[in-house]
Amino acid sequence: MSQGETVGPLDQSVGYLLKRAATALRTAMDTALRPLDLTVPQYSCLEVLSQRPGLSNAELARAVFVTRQSMNLVLRGLQDRGLVTRPTTAPQGRALPSTLTPDGRAQLRAASGLVRAVEKRMLEPFSPADRDRLLHGLAACVDALSPQE
Repeated sequence: MSQGETVGPLDQSVGYLLKRAATALRTAMDTALRPLDLTVPQYSCLEVLSQRPGLSNAELARAVFVTRQSMNLVLRGLQDRGLVTRPTTAPQGRALPSTLTPDGRAQLRAASGLVRAVEKRMLEPFSPADRDRLLHGLAACVDALSPQE
């Protein structure tokens, strides 16, 4: 696209449709998680910690796509509910590694099932081959826009 070109009709703009899809997914996840009294960032934090225990606040914030300040609030809320634990002092440096508690793992199992149902509903119109193409296409978009090292 040259500098003078416009995006064109929004219903044909990949970026616009990706944003609409992300917003629809977030809304559906918020609705699904509400009975568990979890927000999407809280659920995401639990999911990331289950797969990568011991991450610091800054590492979690990057993985969950929130600011460090927001992640601090998310972690504090999860800790207050007994879903996450963090040491009172850092084992090394200043980072306080977070881990799931047994209650956190139980809450995550319930939340993961709800989120998986939302994803299944979103992908229902796609054949398995189309789902694979979508996944690979989205990964290619991320790679194309990621800084090259």
